[in-house]
Amino acid sequence: MSRDEVRLDPTSLRGLAHPLRVRMLNTLREHGPATATLLAERLGQSTGATSYHLRQLAQYGFVVEEPGRGAGRERWWRAAHRKTLLDGEEVGRDALPDIETYLRSVAALYAERIDRWLNEMSGLPKEWERAWTLSNWQLRLTAAEAQEFADALRELIGRYRHDGPGVSAPDGAEPFVVQAQLMPFVRPVDDVRPAEGTG
Repeated sequence: MSRDEVRLDPTSLRGLAHPLRVRMLNTLREHGPATATLLAERLGQSTGATSYHLRQLAQYGFVVEEPGRGAGRERWWRAAHRKTLLDGEEVGRDALPDIETYLRSVAALYAERIDRWLNEMSGLPKEWERAWTLSNWQLRLTAAEAQEFADALRELIGRYRHDGPGVSAPDGAEPFVVQAQLMPFVRPVDDVRPAEGTG
């Protein structure tokens, strides 16, 4: 794991399992450092709410103060990491309520991002017309095949230049977001019933 990543454990997950904290952390990662007031304006929240949740994010190590910015009591904050990793097996089944809260917050953020993109799609330059998709493919995989698929997808994405502060890119390179939802719909064993006409 690089220093630019944070791997959630049961304690840090509790600190991030809140919809506004997920949105605030994403905003800091996407737009760079901000004050509680700027975050409140961007997210349609009160400064009191963003100030409180910034302190919580700082307590759990997700944000840090940005030195050399601001005047007086104004505090600037930046994301401490570019990426958050969640391994449900590592975190453990006792944390399932926090995992669900966190993942629902991430899913809502993904839906907002798609909505924003759809609103801007009509202005997409011609050269980008074939570079997007909103698709799904229904597969039937074993757990081992699903893991192989997930690993292959990560490896493919890893071949390309990641965005972030200080990243140099060729002319014409634009922000390009890949959102992946790999969702096994596994039925409990007692839900498996014979198909009609076979029993």
